[in-house]
Amino acid sequence: MERLSSRERVRRALNHEVSDRVPIDLGATPISGIHAVELVKLRAELGLPYQIPVVLCPMTMIAEVDEDVRQALGVDCVGLWTGNTNLGIKNTSLKKWTLPDGTDVMVAKDFAVTKDNAGRIYAYPQGDTSVPPSACMTNALYFDNIARQEDLDEKTDWNARVDYGEQYTILDEETLRKLERQADDLYRNTEYALVGSSESGGLGDIFHVPGPWLKETKGIRDAVDWYAGFHLYTDYIKELFAMQTEITLKNLELYYQAVGNKMLVMVLTGTDFGHQGGIFISREQYRDLFMPFHKQMTDWIHKHTEWKVFMHTCGSVYDLIPDFIEAGIDILNPVQVSAKNMEATRLKEKFGKDIIFWGGGCDPQGLLVKGTPDEVYRQTKINAEILSKGGGLIGGNIHNAQYDVPAANLVAEMKALKDTLPT
Repeated sequence: MERLSSRERVRRALNHEVSDRVPIDLGATPISGIHAVELVKLRAELGLPYQIPVVLCPMTMIAEVDEDVRQALGVDCVGLWTGNTNLGIKNTSLKKWTLPDGTDVMVAKDFAVTKDNAGRIYAYPQGDTSVPPSACMTNALYFDNIARQEDLDEKTDWNARVDYGEQYTILDEETLRKLERQADDLYRNTEYALVGSSESGGLGDIFHVPGPWLKETKGIRDAVDWYAGFHLYTDYIKELFAMQTEITLKNLELYYQAVGNKMLVMVLTGTDFGHQGGIFISREQYRDLFMPFHKQMTDWIHKHTEWKVFMHTCGSVYDLIPDFIEAGIDILNPVQVSAKNMEATRLKEKFGKDIIFWGGGCDPQGLLVKGTPDEVYRQTKINAEILSKGGGLIGGNIHNAQYDVPAANLVAEMKALKDTLPT
């Protein structure tokens, strides 16, 4: 088969058609990216000159993948970015900041931190150090949420539209015009497949629940209370999801007006539903709490656009995949093949005709970190050959590539994907 453009290669995979090779993603979404420290290591491994990484999300320290890195690895996808961050600051202008390991990064100008005597680094919503911090960096090179939840009876109206009224907003004109310019430039001047992300569509995303971008947080913000709320405050959470869906539907309409079908994929949700050994909510809960709202959003997308709907959910979600498909989800990410019942063969045989797999490379918690490049290559190649049969795979790392991954292993993973010819 003759060489295809990246855009056509991805398009065929999305339509369950065989292409010249497996298309590859690294960095097109907030959950298929690369840590800034890992990007520095990757550039050195590829023999590329040193360059200070530009951080897209200061909480996760995910960095913008440079064009020369994309070219060196054969990456086929590129993301559209609003410039907003989970700390409520915009990446409109940048400054240098140094991570605890000594790595220099470029972060948003308004990014503000303090450090305590134990070495913990605190980040602040909207860069305002006069309010309590919303995130903390301790032993890892990224920030964890601080659940700023006060007494629920005293600080909660128990009206979800009031308690979470500032949680999600309609896309503003500045953001829409930025998306429009990005899409036009990338569509006209590159052959990449374009991927967008909804910042309001992740119903119950535990990364969003604490509201790290808000100066004041009302309502349920603690993870334990949140999950208990599925049972204790079901109607309250449904009302939040209803409000969030209304906002997302409006944002999808505005997003489409800005970029149209230049974009192939919309990342709709990053809510996790699984752990290593199975799902942590029942199918009945998913169908009652989440599915009706997911269906409203996917129905709008499928009716009005040519986009495919991308869902990120970690862990062993095998038991929920039939419900995801029924809810209108087109793409499953990150395809955590190391989790229970998530083996590539099992997934492809059971669901390969009905859903697209995005990710599915090498075990990110085991072999990718501890194995050799040859071992990483072999495991990735096996998974890619299985998941790409008849099309339906956009290959990539399983979740964001973290800073502890040997760069040679990441290169081997990407090479194995690029070397795979779907049959």
